[in-house]
Amino acid sequence: MPTTVFTTASADGTDVRAYDEGQGPVLLVVGPGMDDGTRTKKLAALLARRFRVLRLQRRRYRLDLKTGDGPCSAAQEVDDVLALARAAGEPAFLYGHSSGGVIALEALAASPSSFAGAVIFEPAAVTGPPLGGEEGAVVSRARAAIAAGRPGRGLSIFMREAVGLPSWQATAAGAFTGLVPRYRRLIPRQIDDLEAMNELGVRLDAYARIDVPVLLLGGDRSPAHLAERLDALEHVLPHAHRVVMPDRDHGADLKAPRQVAHIIETFVDSTDTRP
Repeated sequence: MPTTVFTTASADGTDVRAYDEGQGPVLLVVGPGMDDGTRTKKLAALLARRFRVLRLQRRRYRLDLKTGDGPCSAAQEVDDVLALARAAGEPAFLYGHSSGGVIALEALAASPSSFAGAVIFEPAAVTGPPLGGEEGAVVSRARAAIAAGRPGRGLSIFMREAVGLPSWQATAAGAFTGLVPRYRRLIPRQIDDLEAMNELGVRLDAYARIDVPVLLLGGDRSPAHLAERLDALEHVLPHAHRVVMPDRDHGADLKAPRQVAHIIETFVDSTDTRP
């Protein structure tokens, strides 16, 4: 199925770009950290059999945009999602993963009428202490490693202390990612992403006003804190449903895209009220 690039303008005039494929109900995809819209390619290809899938090229991870005024804010990324929803035709369905899941929740809170429902996969939402523990410590250590010319080390710190991966796995992930030039350039933005999530703080009161169906998705092999964040969201979202994938973790969208696609399709079928 052919893929094109769909463009529109955000509230501040910045162009918003998304990979566009398929036909049917509109499904907006907001990927996790380190994703420039390409991570969800396999998942989108499966979903495009039934939906018009728009994979947002997240502003934070677009290397073509100048960052002279510093990193973008979570609010700017939310504006991008809302602009995409308006341009594509409302109400749309929404899928968000990890930090992209938080951006999706913020978009739902800002304009629930723009969306028919959402699937949120293990969002990196602050529900208590800052992500990674003591405020600013992980960000400072990761940035110091990047400044010393060791971006892979910076990512390993993030993976271990914020994501919660075992030390060996975090070290391996950082070492591998740091060897790929394109990913090396994205690592500092992942640390910016972490800081943006912590700057948002606890937003459970805002999410409690989201008046559309939300499916909270997770894997039983993911770090325990991600399930705890889903617990907190399930408690406050008025129309929340929960699905736990057995033997899956935070990378289920890559390792089991058919399973994730099936869950999304089933959710849309159960909530789509169009004639």
